Amino acid sequence: MSQSDASAPTRRSRRGGRAARLVAAEASVPIVPYITRNIPYYEVLDEEGLSLIESNADTLLEEIGIEFRDDPEALLIWKDAGAEVSGERVRFPRGFCRQIIQASAPREYTQHARNPERSVRIGGKHTAFAPGYGSPFVYDLEQGRRYATLQDFENLIKLTYLSSSLHISGGTICEPVDLPVNKRHFDMIYSHIKYSDKCFMGSVTAPERAEDTVEMVKILFGDDYINPETGRPKTVTTSLINANSPMTFDDTMLGAAKVYARNNQACIVTPFILAGAMSPVTVAGTAAQSLAEALAGMAFVQLVNPGAPVVMGSFASSISMQSGAPTFGTPEPALVLYIMAALARRLGVPFRSGGSLSASKVPDAQAASESVNTLLPTALAGVNFVLHTAGWLEGGLVMGYEKFVMDADQASMMEVLLKGVDLSENGQALDAIREVGPGNHFLGCSHTQANFKTAFYRSPLADNNSFEQWESEGSKDQPQRANQRWKQMLADYQAPAIDPAVDEALCDYVARRKASFPDSNV
Repeated sequence: MSQSDASAPTRRSRRGGRAARLVAAEASVPIVPYITRNIPYYEVLDEEGLSLIESNADTLLEEIGIEFRDDPEALLIWKDAGAEVSGERVRFPRGFCRQIIQASAPREYTQHARNPERSVRIGGKHTAFAPGYGSPFVYDLEQGRRYATLQDFENLIKLTYLSSSLHISGGTICEPVDLPVNKRHFDMIYSHIKYSDKCFMGSVTAPERAEDTVEMVKILFGDDYINPETGRPKTVTTSLINANSPMTFDDTMLGAAKVYARNNQACIVTPFILAGAMSPVTVAGTAAQSLAEALAGMAFVQLVNPGAPVVMGSFASSISMQSGAPTFGTPEPALVLYIMAALARRLGVPFRSGGSLSASKVPDAQAASESVNTLLPTALAGVNFVLHTAGWLEGGLVMGYEKFVMDADQASMMEVLLKGVDLSENGQALDAIREVGPGNHFLGCSHTQANFKTAFYRSPLADNNSFEQWESEGSKDQPQRANQRWKQMLADYQAPAIDPAVDEALCDYVARRKASFPDSNV
C-alpha cells in the first residue's frame, strides 16, 4: 500500500455518515454514458469572422506549411497525395486538407467500452468528460505535493470509475514515476482495463507503445474487436496526438498516429499552444494557427486510413507577459475555445478542448475560479471530448485528489445545464400553481412532494446548512470535505467484474513483453 492510501479508511472502518450516504446514493443512479445537449451553442463570431479564420489557416498551410520531422514515410504519404514537399516542410494547396478530411472522416463515432452500457458517442450534440492527463505529481491535503506512483494512478482510475459525471477513464491520469519509462504503459493500460469498465485512452509516447495498446485491446475485446458489418476494427480507444506548435509534428506523434489510424482507433489531433510563446498573442492569430495545425494532422490520419475517426483538438492558453508562466481561466483562451468549436462543426468533425484548468498549487479559490472559467465555456461552446475535466492543478503538473472530486461535482452541474429546460407537463408545473394559489407556499403541495428528490442539483461537497450546524460538524471548508469524500469513495470501491480468462491473457501478454527488453528511463 502506498502512502497515498495510508490515511484512507478501510472497508471495515467506521464510515462518515453524510459522505457514505452520498456515495451510496450515487451508486444507485442509472448509468449515463455521455451527455446529449439540449441547449444552443454559444457563438462569438459570425459567418464572416469564421470564414476569415478559415481563409487565414489556408494561407498558413499554403505559404508557410507544416514540418513533419524525422518521418520519411509521412513525407512520402504527403507527396503521393499531391502536397508540395521540400525537405521536411509540407505545403498544401488552399482547401486541400479540408477536402481530404471531409471526404472520409466521420462526423461522429462510437467508442466502445468493455461494458457496452458505458460506450460513448463522440461528436454531434454529445459531450463526454474525462479526467486530467499527464501530470508527474499528485497532491492531497495530508501529504502535499509528491511524485505520482502506480498506486496513485490506480486510485485515480477508481475515483473516475465511481464518478458518474466522468464518462471516460482517461489515459495518463498521472505518470507512475516509480515504474520504468519504457514499460509503465503496460501497467497503465492494464489498470484502466482492470479497475474500470469505462472507455479509455491509449499510449502515444512511442509507436511500439501504441502497438502494445492495440494488442491489449484485441485481447480484451476478443471476437468482438472486429465489427461484422464493416469488417474493420471497432474503435475502442481515443488517443491524444499533439502537434509541436508552432507548425510541427514529430516522429513520436506521427508514429503513434499511424498505428492507431491503421487499426481504426481514434486520434485527437491537438495543437498544444501557450499563446504568446507558441502562437501570436491575439485570439484570431492563435485560432488560425490552431486550425492550420489541426487540419494538417487530421488530413494525415485520413491519408493513412480513410474513415478512421479523428477529433479536432484545441489547447490554447495564455501566458503571463511578465514571467512567461502559463495562465488559465482568462477570457482570451475562452474566446479561442468558442471559435475552434464553431470551426469544428463547420468542418464536420468532433471537437476536443476545455476542462477544469488552473495554475493554482492547491485546491483554493484561485483553483475554483480558474477551473469554472474554463469549464463553463467548455459546456456552452459544445466540446465533445473534454480532457482535463477533473484534478488539474499547477498548469497540469499536478493531479489533486481533493480537486478531483471538486471538479467532478462541477462536471455534474454542467450535465444538468446541458440538459436544458424540462417542458413536459410536469416541468410546466401548472397543476402545482393551481393547487397552491396566491399567498401560500409550495413546500407541501403534491407536485413538490413528487419532485423534491430530483428537483435541484444536490452537491455532495457544498455546505448549505446553518453556521451553527457547520460549526458543530467541525467547521470544515470544501477541500477538507473533499478530502473526506475521496477517501470514502476509495474505501467503498468495488472493481467491475472481468472475465478471468481475459485477465489472465492480459497479464501473460504484459509479462512476456516486459521480459523481452530491458528497463529504461527514456
